[in-house]
Amino acid sequence: MSFSGKNNGGFDPSDLRDLQEKVSRFLSDFNNKGSFLIYGILFFLGLIATLQSFYTVQPKEEAVVLRLGSYLQTTQPGLHFKLPLGIDQIFKLPTRLVLQEEFGFRTSSTSSHGASSYSKGGFAKESSMLTGDLNVADVEWVVQYRISDPNKFLFNVKDPERNIRDISESVMRRVVGDRLVGDVLTTGRTEIAADAKDLMQEIIDKYDFGIKVVSVKLQDVNPPESVKASFNEVNSAKQEQEETINVAEKDYNRVIPEARGRAEETIAKAEGYAEALVNRANGDAKRFLSVLAEYKRAPAITKKRIYLETMEERFSSFEHLTIVDPAVKGVIPLYRGLSEK
Repeated sequence: MSFSGKNNGGFDPSDLRDLQEKVSRFLSDFNNKGSFLIYGILFFLGLIATLQSFYTVQPKEEAVVLRLGSYLQTTQPGLHFKLPLGIDQIFKLPTRLVLQEEFGFRTSSTSSHGASSYSKGGFAKESSMLTGDLNVADVEWVVQYRISDPNKFLFNVKDPERNIRDISESVMRRVVGDRLVGDVLTTGRTEIAADAKDLMQEIIDKYDFGIKVVSVKLQDVNPPESVKASFNEVNSAKQEQEETINVAEKDYNRVIPEARGRAEETIAKAEGYAEALVNRANGDAKRFLSVLAEYKRAPAITKKRIYLETMEERFSSFEHLTIVDPAVKGVIPLYRGLSEK
């Protein structure tokens, strides 16, 4: 059997060759396009991996790095490397900023000049508190805090901001409830803020929040609106009372020291006078004893000497001395003669 020309209705070998050429061309084209697609996908994945392999931490931030969901490290500000494609996860936190929570009011806006406007509507539930003497005070305060440990802040507690608000409100009610309303509204504000800060930090450390309380500041403390007028009258009366007490203390400080000085002066004079009398008496006693000793050795001479000394002492106190004797007819100016001698 021989094959020549076209076989109508039979098998043609040229058709097989055409089919083989078409299949070869298709496979060649497919390989070329597939290689290009694979290389493109690999390049794209490499570009994404490269872009995801670096991250930047700003100067006021710290970043917590998780690798496959487990804590790896905390990185400081700067450019850092990480494993891409979700292997390493980065959580950035503003650890060098002081964050703030407001109670009893909210800051609604701040102008370019630094002036702030506040809104107090709807926050009476936060600020209304019962004092130790069963009075009510409207206390507005601010809590400022800083993230000290980003890892603990992220993973040790759920919703740390909400917990900070709850702790602060509970602590402030406790501290205010231990004091009289007069202390809360006037002189005790600094002490209240300090005690609230210490108690908040103690509770936060107990639950390991990774937060450092910077300050607690009482912004505005007022009585409720319904009793504000009466409270102002009471404050006015207290101010008058304090003014009167200050005036009395001023007079007291002026009069009492002067009286004490006079009393001390009188006592000093009396003590000096008593000491002088005692010394004089001791001297007289010693002189008497010395005279007695001389008298015992020579009684007659001593008696005469004492008589003469006594007469001399007595006569020296007279300006003129005249002795009248009935037997004498003339008056003798005895003292003048004695003084002239």
